[in-house]
Amino acid sequence: MDLQELADKLEIQEQLARYARGVDTNDFELWKSVFTAEAVIDYTSTSSSLPVGKRDEMAGWLEQGLGRAPWKIHYVTNVEIDLDGDCAKVIAQFYNPMQMPGMAEPSYCGGYYFHDFVRTPDGWKSEKLTEELVWFVNKPGGPS
Repeated sequence: MDLQELADKLEIQEQLARYARGVDTNDFELWKSVFTAEAVIDYTSTSSSLPVGKRDEMAGWLEQGLGRAPWKIHYVTNVEIDLDGDCAKVIAQFYNPMQMPGMAEPSYCGGYYFHDFVRTPDGWKSEKLTEELVWFVNKPGGPS
């Protein structure tokens, strides 16, 4: 691995950390900074009622939903980055404990994030995110 490849992979990992911190701290401007302006984000694996949409639309959706949670924390781990010039395919696992409003017990979920990153003049940005939920314990609203 050469120094440029190492630097690219570190920058992408930093973006994944910003994604998690943005959601967990309700800093949706930080969350948006991970993505290109036209990025497409797909959270439908969590529920068929959840949208697929562009970055700004999804930031509003997250703020209305997860922004109300008293606490939440995302662990993003086991990051795999396949670089191909100015593009990168990224697979990362997530674990997300959270306390949802009106629920006595915390909820927990886990799965995979599949990102398509591109190198932009502002650094590496995700232009597509698909979340693949694998499991959910104490899901708000019950099973779907």
